[in-house]
Amino acid sequence: MADALLSFVVKWSAKEYAIHVDKEGTVLCLKKAIEVETGVKVERQKLLNLKFKGKPAEDAVKLSSLDLKIGFKIMMMGSLEQDITTASTVPEIVEKIINDLDMTEEEVALENREEYLSKIAKRVESYEIKLLNEPRQGKKLLVLDIDYTLFDHRSAAETGNELMRPFLHEFLTAAYDDYDIMIWSATSMKWIEEKMKLLGVSTNQNYKILGYLDYLAMISVHMDKYGLLDVKPLAVIWGKFAGIYSSKNTIMFDDIRRNFLMNPQNGLRIRAFRDAHQNRDKDRELLYLAQYLKDIAPLEDMSHLNHRSWEKYRPSKKHK
Repeated sequence: MADALLSFVVKWSAKEYAIHVDKEGTVLCLKKAIEVETGVKVERQKLLNLKFKGKPAEDAVKLSSLDLKIGFKIMMMGSLEQDITTASTVPEIVEKIINDLDMTEEEVALENREEYLSKIAKRVESYEIKLLNEPRQGKKLLVLDIDYTLFDHRSAAETGNELMRPFLHEFLTAAYDDYDIMIWSATSMKWIEEKMKLLGVSTNQNYKILGYLDYLAMISVHMDKYGLLDVKPLAVIWGKFAGIYSSKNTIMFDDIRRNFLMNPQNGLRIRAFRDAHQNRDKDRELLYLAQYLKDIAPLEDMSHLNHRSWEKYRPSKKHK
């Protein structure tokens, strides 16, 4: 009986599920088996890395024709029905309390604590950034989160374009004139690569991404008010590119403020892009931020800027 089954691992919502399907089954059979295990309906499933002849495998394709190894890990996007209903009616109160931190002097001082500096030093020594291109002389650095910053990763959709934040490619093209661009997500490197392919970022000819960092480059810090938090210390990048990037020429966009607790002066909290189907026709955040990046690019030192007030920023005449 075991010989008549194919076994796969489906990764969804930070969990992994073992899926067993008849060897003669189709992609639709696989989706039905996934629905049984996860509760995500077939029509809401997006299997990111299941390809047939270079394209997403259609439901009628036989699994045997995909030549998948036993234990192949399938990455899925999709939402449960109750989550979809709840998302449109119940605000995410808990997340807002934790993510939208009002940083006090005590919290800002985290960046100078020896125990965290030691953790950063270890990351600089041992962590390998997935470098895709070389730094360009004279360029500043823009570090970007993915989920809810560039991409609505929880809504259901047929294609990545439906979940992509409006004007993403225009934004990256404009930013690339003055900034090297690094992607840093609190997920695995494989997920980052898949999402960049899905969004067409890794293949776009109008800009080049400098590199990727995943969750392994993050460190944990403790705050009495919030407990243990995982953060993205930019000093990991600065240590890897000493003499090229620093607090003076780096800016980081993230929808979660706690991610730049170790470098609050360099972080800009972008409005989260959620409910893509409802909001993509009216979201202009990246257009406005592209102009902000252009306005501050001439500054030799950006570390004095208050990015919380970025919408009010006006460049001085000498920088126009």
